[in-house]
Amino acid sequence: MSQTVIKYLSVIGTATWQTFVMVLFSTLFSVIIGFPLGVYLCTSDPTNGLHPQKAVNQILSIIINILRAIPFVILVILLFPFTRLVVRTAIGTKASIVPLTIAAAPFVARVIESSLKEVDPGVIQAARAMGSTNTQIIFKVLIPEAMPSIVNGITLTVINLIGYSAMAGTVGGGGLGDVAIRYGYQRYRVEYMLGAVAIILILVEIIQVLGTHISNKMQAKR
Repeated sequence: MSQTVIKYLSVIGTATWQTFVMVLFSTLFSVIIGFPLGVYLCTSDPTNGLHPQKAVNQILSIIINILRAIPFVILVILLFPFTRLVVRTAIGTKASIVPLTIAAAPFVARVIESSLKEVDPGVIQAARAMGSTNTQIIFKVLIPEAMPSIVNGITLTVINLIGYSAMAGTVGGGGLGDVAIRYGYQRYRVEYMLGAVAIILILVEIIQVLGTHISNKMQAKR
């Protein structure tokens, strides 16, 4: 095997691993942050929430909408000081996890909120009639009933994060996006560009198929 091929595989392999790490940890952290926010947005809804809180709900909704509206590349730059504070650097794979998490958490919150609101109100009323508390309704009715939709939403979140991680490469975030920019665009090495794109497409397809399969199995068991 020639040195050129070895270098190519090494660069693409390292970038793929960096992308995997960025997406894995940013998904984990964004779900940890976004899941409870989504539950709260649903339960505090002033119209149909289990515990309506109009003012807090509206303020939280505005903050989430603002974060979702900021383009990711701009968000990365805006968060440079915060990222340095958290991980002591603003570039590299570890640093990219911070803006990726902050970009995805509001999306996760809306996904969870939307999924929970799709639950049949009759099921909630039946739980109330049996004397269930709000906490019991959330954890034993809302979340289990909404799980297929939640899985689909998180699948979409992961796919979005793969795209965001590629954009993070434009500002020194590492990963497949960085390879596409540094080798494919700046050095006119088309093979690196094509390799990065191909792996991103494969990752997206794997995540989508896996997420759909899990969601369908949950739906079938209901």
